[in-house]
Amino acid sequence: MIPKPENNRQRGFTLIELMVVVVIIGVLAAMAIPRWMHATTRTKQSEAKQVLKQIYTMERMYKQVYDTYSADLNSIGVEVMVGAKYAYVINADAATFEATATANLDDDAALDTWVIDETGVLTNTVDDATT
Repeated sequence: MIPKPENNRQRGFTLIELMVVVVIIGVLAAMAIPRWMHATTRTKQSEAKQVLKQIYTMERMYKQVYDTYSADLNSIGVEVMVGAKYAYVINADAATFEATATANLDDDAALDTWVIDETGVLTNTVDDATT
C-alpha cells in the first residue's frame, strides 16, 4: 500500500493581497469623505435658508401692520431653536431690512453667511462648503 502525500500547504491570504485590499479601501475612503463632508455642510445650510425665509415673511407682515420693519426676532414672532447652528441678526429701519445668518460649519476660519433683504433675495455671501 502506497501512503498518500499529505498536503501541508496552509490556506489564507498573503500579505500582498491584504495590502492591496487596504490600499483600495484607503483610496475609496479618500474619495468618499470629502463628498460626505460637503453633503453634511449643505444639509446644515438648509437651517439658515428656512429661518431667513421665515424672517422675510414675518417682516413683511410686521411692515403691513406697523408701517416699519423690526430689528427684533421676538417682535416679529420668529423663534430660533436652542441648538441652532446659525446666529441671526436683523438690521432694519422704516423702509428696509437685512437679516443675516452666520455660522462656522466645519471648524475653519471661514464663516458661512446668508443674507435676505426686503426684496426677498436670499444670497450666500460666504459659502463655507466651498472654502
